[in-house]
Amino acid sequence: MVEPIHAILYYAPEVIDEAAKLGYDVDTRWPSYFAWRAAPLGAVGAETVSSAFYSFSPRLVEAHIPAAWEIASPETIIERRLVAVDHALRNLLGDERVASPEVAEAARLARRAASAAGTAGRPLAAANAGLEWADQPHLVLWQAATILREHRGDGHVAAALVAGFDPCELLVSFAAVGAAPAEVFASRGWTPDEWDDAQARLAARGWVNEDGTATEAGVKARADLEQRTSELAAGPWQALDNEVGRFVQLAGPLAGQIAASGVLPRQSTLGLSTRS
Repeated sequence: MVEPIHAILYYAPEVIDEAAKLGYDVDTRWPSYFAWRAAPLGAVGAETVSSAFYSFSPRLVEAHIPAAWEIASPETIIERRLVAVDHALRNLLGDERVASPEVAEAARLARRAASAAGTAGRPLAAANAGLEWADQPHLVLWQAATILREHRGDGHVAAALVAGFDPCELLVSFAAVGAAPAEVFASRGWTPDEWDDAQARLAARGWVNEDGTATEAGVKARADLEQRTSELAAGPWQALDNEVGRFVQLAGPLAGQIAASGVLPRQSTLGLSTRS
């Protein structure tokens, strides 16, 4: 539900333009991706970012962190990402809809849910929750969506650790159940040999076939992982009580409009379908 709202930070042309103004190479998405997403953590090193992001090859992280902070400080990046998101949402939804009572109500509910998100053991959720709230409802909605998305992601990492998926195995298993082709996940920096080794480890557990597709046991292991992730992400939504349905009613069309705009890729490492 909130993923498309959050994900414009990585794909919207307005965000790419803002990254270029800051001085990042925008020929590929990674230089600005690591800057935008990691900035709330502060000027941390590659090891910290690799730990928090989990499924990226440490080599890919090291190629961009801490170099990102030499181009712009985390404080500047945090400020400019709100400017970029403001422009993106206005272009995607229109000024009239951005200023609508429905967006204001969705923002109020989303902020309440995000404020109820437990951040113990969830570094990315905690880092974003520690930022000051914007003063415009559509930006509050985006900030809340970001906290909730990172809260879920942090929980996903915890669930993956308990289930026994290492960083590369987590991607191999996701590709194995058809979330996206393996070539899409290769963008996270693992070499073919590393991918094959991870696939071999999963095969030894009986979770993938020789062709890389998931076995019945592998499908179950992945389903269990997603179920546990959802359970760990449920807390913030419980804070809305009987208003969850109202939030879905308000935010669903917004997320749908963003997804249908063509800004988000149809296949990505998010496992997010953007088909209208």
